[in-house]
Amino acid sequence: MAKAVLVHRVDTHYDDEPSRKYQFPKQYLKRLLPSEGDWVIYYEPRGGGGRLGYNAVAKIERIDRDPSREDMYAAWIEEGSYLQFQNFVPYRRADRFMESSLDAGDGKPNQGLIRSAVRPVSDTDFFRIIGQGLSDEQPLMPRVDDLSAPGFNEAQAEFVYDFDRPTMETLVTRQVRDRVFRKLVLDAYDSRCAMTGLKLINGGGRAEVEAAHIKPVEAKGSDDVRNGIALSGTVHWMFDRGLIGLSDNAEIIISRHVNDPDQVRALIHKSGYAKFPADPTLCPHPAFLQWHRENRLKI
Repeated sequence: MAKAVLVHRVDTHYDDEPSRKYQFPKQYLKRLLPSEGDWVIYYEPRGGGGRLGYNAVAKIERIDRDPSREDMYAAWIEEGSYLQFQNFVPYRRADRFMESSLDAGDGKPNQGLIRSAVRPVSDTDFFRIIGQGLSDEQPLMPRVDDLSAPGFNEAQAEFVYDFDRPTMETLVTRQVRDRVFRKLVLDAYDSRCAMTGLKLINGGGRAEVEAAHIKPVEAKGSDDVRNGIALSGTVHWMFDRGLIGLSDNAEIIISRHVNDPDQVRALIHKSGYAKFPADPTLCPHPAFLQWHRENRLKI
């Protein structure tokens, strides 16, 4: 197995859903096959997002022909593995490329490689990128470029040097995933409940609104921001229990099982519609909303 970087544009013409599948032509099949069963990082080129760098990590479950197009292949993402970065990671910092292989030797990027939609990435570069992408006030993991620093003791080596254990566990730990997911969702909704418009900040400066999974984690819902919505505590409780739901166009659906629908209508936006982010790439994906209607909403 081998880790890789996958180029994904927000304005792509491919049938991509980063948290579910990555579509690619046959020319990249041989290059991506070694990553089957391993982790990959998504790279955003200058395009719809206007940025150059890394924004998410995921694990490839399998690679096969895309059933929707005979001339294309698909890397299917393991359910629950996709995680967007808390911090967008530029492809270079000062004179250093985050992917060592991109350095052409004269401080300029290797044009042939950087234009490739699929490229291998070393373990050291991989963990350096996710370390910066998921970093918070308290580091999630040690800096991998310090592994050979003088005075590196055995206790540190036991934690850092085994790439396959502690660092990979970081990518699946709920504590880390919940923290990153909360930040992404609250930033997307400006810490405001999508259904009520309430924006409450406590005395410690923390937003009281909650980051709700539309398709829950226990149902193998992803930590994609498009599977999230900012909700106040009461609304979150009703949403999880199927007492309210959402149409694809953000209309709030009130279940007939609600004992006082008028009170719920007084709580939500008077328009009867939730307010989604202005950026369509941050709005709930129709597939997740449909899942909630079919599996949670009590009609």
